[in-house]
Amino acid sequence: MNVKQYFKEFYQTTRKPTVKAMEYFMEELGHPEKKVKIIHVAGTNGKGSVTEMLTNILVKNGYRVGKYMSPHLIEYNERISVNHKHIRDEEMIQIIDEIKGKIEHYNQISDEKVTLFELLTIMAFVYFAKQDCDFAVIETGLGGLYDSTNIVEPMVSIITSIGYDHMAILGNTLEEIAIQKAGIIKQNSNTVMMEQKESIQKIVEDTCQEKNNIVTIVQKENIKNKRQEGENSIFDYKGYKDIKLNLKGEKQFENAVLCLETIEIIKKQGYEISNQAIKEGLATVIHRARFETLQENPKIIYDGGHNEEAILNFTNTVNRYYLKEEKIYIVSILKTKDYKAVLKQLLKDKTASFIFTTGNDETRYVSSEELYHTAKQINKQVNADQKSLTDAVSYVKTQKGKIIFIVGSFYIYEDVIKLVKEN
Repeated sequence: MNVKQYFKEFYQTTRKPTVKAMEYFMEELGHPEKKVKIIHVAGTNGKGSVTEMLTNILVKNGYRVGKYMSPHLIEYNERISVNHKHIRDEEMIQIIDEIKGKIEHYNQISDEKVTLFELLTIMAFVYFAKQDCDFAVIETGLGGLYDSTNIVEPMVSIITSIGYDHMAILGNTLEEIAIQKAGIIKQNSNTVMMEQKESIQKIVEDTCQEKNNIVTIVQKENIKNKRQEGENSIFDYKGYKDIKLNLKGEKQFENAVLCLETIEIIKKQGYEISNQAIKEGLATVIHRARFETLQENPKIIYDGGHNEEAILNFTNTVNRYYLKEEKIYIVSILKTKDYKAVLKQLLKDKTASFIFTTGNDETRYVSSEELYHTAKQINKQVNADQKSLTDAVSYVKTQKGKIIFIVGSFYIYEDVIKLVKEN
């Protein structure tokens, strides 16, 4: 079996989220999701960073830790890993062989076919059980309440910042979206959340009260002495002093303290986690495609932020580190995103140049022409151009001394990596 071809030919169509299929398969497979201690992460922005940080801390302490996240950047294998090692093709094929008949049977008896995301989620739980993981850090794919991952009974649920994204499915207001995210809160468990808009926070707190769930709301004012030393962000939080964080951006301080509060809950449940593991875990964490430097001179930085809040976080980080440098942005945005809101935020950088592309798929991406004309409507004086993604990357590689940002989508990462590496 060619596993890549199998995924390519699998049912790709998206439909209204539901946990019906997942409940069926977990029952059929003997509930592998119950054989591992789960930490469940939802939110609009930051959940990937939190997932990476928590996994790294637990691994540094000697635990066997599964990690499930999306989307992948190059290979599907990246979505499922144990102690940072991605599942191998042979292991994927073995699990597919075990569940293939059950999937075919379900597709015959059900009105709705199993989706590719459901297949990968099933595979993740089966794999983590086979690998005898102590913990699994599970990132939701979309929302929370009806997300395929939401068949777990987590020891801790984490809700990162909530913003506007996937509104056609999750709702048109932050409160409607918050209800979906709060769907991961379970009976007699624990929840950690960063303080947010009062109406959003109330939804989470009320849900926790209904479910006898202990909620910890992290207060931003308790994050002290934030500073930069070289490539590291450093901060204090309660009893933790001089914590080094190997991720850039103001929001990463908040993501890190969500992890610290989660670790405290895990420790209270009888698990040993040393301060050394916590410090090493945060100081060495890597999160690809999130303000990731791909090349020096010219410095090329990739960031997959694709909604208004993510771009706001991105531009704040740009201003923190590169306010006075000459900058060029290569921008590609999927049609499913609010590209006008993203452009308005990016175009606040009045001194930068912009190159708009149609990504790597003209059927999925807003055209370079549309991005260009929208940018001109926002700011007539903007220094902007249109190019193919290939030509844009080739051009900026000659711009020595400038800072290049490639932003707006995760799905061009593989193409960009190849183009950057080319002579």
